[in-house]
Amino acid sequence: MRFMIIRKADQATEAGVMPSQELINAMMKYNEEMIQAGVMLDGVGLQPSAKGMRVSFADGKPVVTDGPFAEAKELIAGFTMIEVKSREEALEWVKRWPAIDAGGKVQLELRQVFEAEDFGAEMADAVRKQETNLRERATH
Repeated sequence: MRFMIIRKADQATEAGVMPSQELINAMMKYNEEMIQAGVMLDGVGLQPSAKGMRVSFADGKPVVTDGPFAEAKELIAGFTMIEVKSREEALEWVKRWPAIDAGGKVQLELRQVFEAEDFGAEMADAVRKQETNLRERATH
């Protein structure tokens, strides 16, 4: 089962405040533990929304809005992808997130990723083949 740990944005991340060396070290240690356990697939921090854009569609046509975006609590500052055996195991990894992040007031969200089997037995093989094909093409 794959899960995404979403690190919610806050005033500091939206202001572009870089993490302290202490937090960087703690996150590196946390990531290393997940890698050693074989559960971490990927993880990145995101630039503030001021450097981003939102694309919405109106009648099928893209409408681009430059950042920043007003509601920091609705934004994400980064994510980590993990693969574990259960929801409970995913939650245990989230609980180990470095407590010093955001001065001890970090907000995380845990979301399960759709797998091919979630689309039904008759669709699973086709979805799996398409995912494999796209991943192979993306890495070349």
